[in-house]
Amino acid sequence: MNIIMTDTLSCKDRGLQYGDGFFTTVQIKAGQLALWSLHIQRLQQCQQRLGFTEFNWQELTDHCIEVAKIHQQAVLKVIITRGVGGRGYTPPVNVTPTVTVSVSEFPMHYTQLSKTGLCLGVSNIQLGHQPLLAGLKTLNRLEQVLIKQDAMQCNHDDVVVMDIDNHVIETSVGNIIGYQEGVFYTPRLDKCGIEGVYLKHLAQHNLIKPTQIKLEQLLEMDAVVVCNSLMECMPVSQLGEKAYDLDIVLGAIRMLNNKVQS
Repeated sequence: MNIIMTDTLSCKDRGLQYGDGFFTTVQIKAGQLALWSLHIQRLQQCQQRLGFTEFNWQELTDHCIEVAKIHQQAVLKVIITRGVGGRGYTPPVNVTPTVTVSVSEFPMHYTQLSKTGLCLGVSNIQLGHQPLLAGLKTLNRLEQVLIKQDAMQCNHDDVVVMDIDNHVIETSVGNIIGYQEGVFYTPRLDKCGIEGVYLKHLAQHNLIKPTQIKLEQLLEMDAVVVCNSLMECMPVSQLGEKAYDLDIVLGAIRMLNNKVQS
């Protein structure tokens, strides 16, 4: 099935009505889409798990490639909704998905943060459990809105977010990787959280062990890194009262990147 490419949404679109959709955010580098194959995999995983109809991924790819060509460094966002139709929550059987593609400025402050490191607080908002949606980047992001509202009250670059069982899951914008005694760890995302494209990229080249992590364990790590497709690997210099040795954190990042480049 084809897709409807548009810059506007109908007020009856299911993405607006029910958050019935998903998205991905891509870094444009020198006119090219970074890690595009993994972004497509993410979108396809969402399409399959949410029961969207099959549609023309090549059409979307060709369109995004053309959009990216005129930008040296920017952020491309793809939003896919189920489209218009259905009665109440019940999704329509035959419907054409709606796709919007937008471009925004790249957050240039990431360059400075990559040198000084992130200062993290701890969110007062916890993530609920829904295994059916765990790992997916759906349009249902009200928890993240509440987390950002809460984070605005503190003077940190970002916040660590835990679930209702007090396990560390992620930050408000990225995945967490801890490093201790030569081993890389990342929180399990089988109940909630988002499996980021950049984490998946790193895990293809590095042994990163998904495990349940408590905040106390994260504080005991030799190094902590936050990653997403825009900031890539960002060092954490401080978490609450705990200060990390930035040389060790940057060394851990070099280890991750060296495996990717080898």
